[in-house]
Amino acid sequence: MTYLENKEPPKREDRLKTCITYGGTICGLSKKSKSCCINDSERGFSQGSICLLLPALGMINSLPDNVVLLHGAIGCGGCSHSQNANARSGGNLRWGKVKDALWLSTALNEADVISGGEIKLEKAIIEADRNYRPATITVVAACVPGIIGDDVDGVIERIQPQVSARIIPVHCEGFKTKIWATAYDAVYHGIGRSLLEKPENNKNLNISEFEKLEEKYKLSRTVNLLNVSSMGRVDEVELSRLLGALGLETNIFPVFSKPEEMYKVTHAALSISTCPTHDDYLVKFLEEKFQIPYILRHMPIGIENTNKWIRDIAAFFGLEQQAEKLIKEETRELEAALSEFKAFFKGKRVFVSAGEFRALATAYLLAELGFEIVGVRSFHHDEFAETEYEKLEKAVKNDFTINIANVQPFEEVNLLKKLKPDVFLGHWNGNGTASKLGIATHVIYNTGLSYIGYKGVYELARRLYRQLKNPLFNKKLSKNARLPYTEQWYKSEPFKYIKNQGGEADE
Repeated sequence: MTYLENKEPPKREDRLKTCITYGGTICGLSKKSKSCCINDSERGFSQGSICLLLPALGMINSLPDNVVLLHGAIGCGGCSHSQNANARSGGNLRWGKVKDALWLSTALNEADVISGGEIKLEKAIIEADRNYRPATITVVAACVPGIIGDDVDGVIERIQPQVSARIIPVHCEGFKTKIWATAYDAVYHGIGRSLLEKPENNKNLNISEFEKLEEKYKLSRTVNLLNVSSMGRVDEVELSRLLGALGLETNIFPVFSKPEEMYKVTHAALSISTCPTHDDYLVKFLEEKFQIPYILRHMPIGIENTNKWIRDIAAFFGLEQQAEKLIKEETRELEAALSEFKAFFKGKRVFVSAGEFRALATAYLLAELGFEIVGVRSFHHDEFAETEYEKLEKAVKNDFTINIANVQPFEEVNLLKKLKPDVFLGHWNGNGTASKLGIATHVIYNTGLSYIGYKGVYELARRLYRQLKNPLFNKKLSKNARLPYTEQWYKSEPFKYIKNQGGEADE
């Protein structure tokens, strides 16, 4: 049964038995049967994490004609300032318009914690609607209203008749879960409950039978291509190109989707995930409510993963021959272009750090390019990663380090000191540790760069070649910057603070 009947989605600890704690090797993880026996661990010391608001706002700030109303303390949502560049460039690339993301805050204070923030929220919704006249107002509930018990959904239901905009509740109370990816479920939950109904004011009533058949055929070849906030327009174009080569049309959703057109997602023939971690909540709802089948397996990063992604889609539509022809042509051209890089990459040591699927798919790609994988850190672990670990274990001959952690930079720095990789791939705001150690770094995603599909393989290889050819900046940085850790910690076991529920070290 769908969770959308509830006011907010369940946390991933309950829904998927997701965990954030493991330290060991790929072989050691296999002995634990991937998910079995690792979700009972915790850390005796925890240094840092990611709040749900960061990934949630990454999606919501991209929506055009939308006002984000942050119901919480004034500091919550501050990451929207850094995300605004993506909103501006993303809108410009798609529609030729440079427009800032709009976000407001109810700025709850100490008095509101005592008396409640519902009246402030009502006034803020009315003010946002009258001042900006948006199509939608997304009310994002942060920690404070969750702690003091504000009935956010009740306020929205009460105030909706007084405003023109459609109000979308998104529950991102960070204290309720340690799994930041629950943010995706929260956003999809709000969209699924509020924006998937088809507008009633359809004026195209005089449609001929031919036009009806034409539209029916078009929908039978239309797929929902679910994008993620870490994908840029260049990646969307690459995947649309590959699907177009199979004769398929794409409906790209939900990042940078226009609210008034979101209902189209309920009319496609198939939903295609680009990241199972990101998309499982929505595709299962679309199947249950609208009978739209889905594919939720591979992330199209790397040669083999892209091949499998295409083959799965082609099999659904009976286009296997066309797919094999496409794959043959694309891989032949790509392998020729990669030949100049592979000899250089052979034996180079690499450490990868990112969200679950992004980290594992990128590690597989780097193995295809000839790198030696010495470590992979995923921000969490759930059932969707199990096949990815199996693929990595078969592709990589050496037994490498696996760290499952919701950031925890103290574990990362210890590992990097011991493993001494030649290059580190991590989030744009997470490469500082490696850089200060003199290790060459590259962002594992950037919405202005190409990472996905066949084009993404070549572009990433080209950038890494340039980075490794001249890592002088980070080497000089290491001589003039220090990290706040003692030599004693560098000599310690990196996973010494990981304990099981009984309090013993998780050997």
